[in-house]
Amino acid sequence: MGLLMTVLFSAAAAYLGLKVGQVFEAAIPIAIIAVGVTGILRKNDALAQNVIIQSIGACSGVIVAGAVFTLPAIYILGLEVSFWQMFLSSLLGGVLGILFLIPFRKYFVQEMHGKYPFPEATATTQVLVSGEGGGQSARTLVAAGLIGGLYDFVVATFGAWAETLSTTVMHWGQVVADKAKIVLKLNTGAAVLGLGYIVGLKYAFIICCGSFLVWLVIIPLMNLIWGGQVIDLMGTGISSAVGAMSPEQIFKEYARHIGIGGIAVAGIIGIIKSAGVIKSAVGLAAGEFRRKGEGGAASAERTQEDMPMKSVIFGIIIALLAVFAFFAFGGVVNNVWQALLALAIVTVVSFLFTTVAANAIAIVGTNPVSGMTIMTLIITALVLVAAGLKGNAGMVAAMVIGGVVCTALSTAGGLITDFKIGYWAGTTPRKQEVWKFAGVAVAAATVGGVMLVLDKTYGFTGEGALVAPQANAMAAVIQPMMNGGSAPWLLYGIGAVIAVLLTVLKIPALAFCLGMFIPIDLNLPLLVGGAISWYVSTRSKDAALNNERREKGTLIASGFIAGGALMGVVSAILKFAGADWFLSGWNEAGASGAAPAEMLAIVPFLAICAYMIVSSLKKSRK
Repeated sequence: MGLLMTVLFSAAAAYLGLKVGQVFEAAIPIAIIAVGVTGILRKNDALAQNVIIQSIGACSGVIVAGAVFTLPAIYILGLEVSFWQMFLSSLLGGVLGILFLIPFRKYFVQEMHGKYPFPEATATTQVLVSGEGGGQSARTLVAAGLIGGLYDFVVATFGAWAETLSTTVMHWGQVVADKAKIVLKLNTGAAVLGLGYIVGLKYAFIICCGSFLVWLVIIPLMNLIWGGQVIDLMGTGISSAVGAMSPEQIFKEYARHIGIGGIAVAGIIGIIKSAGVIKSAVGLAAGEFRRKGEGGAASAERTQEDMPMKSVIFGIIIALLAVFAFFAFGGVVNNVWQALLALAIVTVVSFLFTTVAANAIAIVGTNPVSGMTIMTLIITALVLVAAGLKGNAGMVAAMVIGGVVCTALSTAGGLITDFKIGYWAGTTPRKQEVWKFAGVAVAAATVGGVMLVLDKTYGFTGEGALVAPQANAMAAVIQPMMNGGSAPWLLYGIGAVIAVLLTVLKIPALAFCLGMFIPIDLNLPLLVGGAISWYVSTRSKDAALNNERREKGTLIASGFIAGGALMGVVSAILKFAGADWFLSGWNEAGASGAAPAEMLAIVPFLAICAYMIVSSLKKSRK
């Protein structure tokens, strides 16, 4: 069943991600389906089976994210890529992501237990456990899932009210946005609000501080300093002056690169700070490799039993040899020397940034894989150009190499969520790890086939082409570098300095820089959800009652996320099929410049906030 879910959701995620521009998270919908099917079949020990089904099926989302962020860029650049290149790029990247993360499982899942919120893992576990246990918890989760799902469905499909509320809805806000380039935006979705509740006020505030720095300080400063100038840092053909751009355009073309630089350096700092963890993991692997037999692995507690470390090490060696053979003889690079350089990039970046991806997922539930992949592409381009590989051949090579790294990091981030779910549910990690390889292989084959068909059917350029926004961004970065252009080093450097200063001030740099990179409309709801979490868990002098209220709020938030994720799939399908015509005119701007749907959006958003607060506070100790 897990492999069937992998095929279905890989095809759906690839198709909708490229067409609509949004890669949905498959883990929660798969968990809901698994709970329903095992319930109908009256399976014994359904929870353990559902965890494995979800773990296998979740390969679809992570493999799709790794592929659609990079590989369509080859078509966008007017070049060709074969099915086998797409399949092997996704497969080898996914295998490396699994193998590189296994030694760090115990650190993130067990040793750091209670220190990271793990929002996605929390929501998925609530779905699985409530479906198994039934009772009041299940009723609360189902009710919240229905409310959150219908809420997001009505917004995304029919536009009954705006999905994003902006200060430009008011006349003065539009004036401020035009003149000072200052704007605030809030996503009104129930799923994002629920994510913020689970993230909590501390991390949500840090993330939003990163957004506030970019949107309230950096973007207005860029307008003041460069307002009358045309700044084309990457040679992509920008022809508009900075002052003529909207705040959103300034963010897209310039400010988000500061976030990318910050994420990269925050990740490097995190790697340095976790050197002891890396050393311990490597030492554990080396120690077990030297031991005769498998006695150490066999004596481990079942819920802490990983694949034998010898198998992990041999697996890494075989996977890296396969990566080298793929690069050298699969038409990716021109010679063995270039293949060795490409292998070095994949090995170092994938291994070191595995912990960064896992850390980001553990904190905010969002993997900054696109930001890290852009940095990988820049490093790859610099190395390949220096090695004599440039132009069209260089662009194909860079994108395939970037695809391997992107998939490895995406898989590692998704796997740490699966490990945490398994830890809470009492699953054997070794079983999750072994089945994950099968899921990755099936997902890679499905994604490669779907992308080949979509290119023949719709294409990635021209009228009616697939959107593929992430791949377009990757193509915009790599093309100028392979044709003599450059990267926005100044902006990356500013982000790097910010990350270092944050570290000196003992502020979590990765969370802050994630806020600088992720659009503000997705960060502000995190702050609202985090504030609700703080509010409902501090109203009583009874600590136990506060904890029960917070846990009920977590159930409601998980329902919002589950309902939003499941209905998001349905909504995207209907939207693509043209079924979003019903209220489309309602969401169009009128003479005042603001759509009625946007002006109305605050009312339902406040309503679901009130529902979350009131329902959580109803929990009383009886």
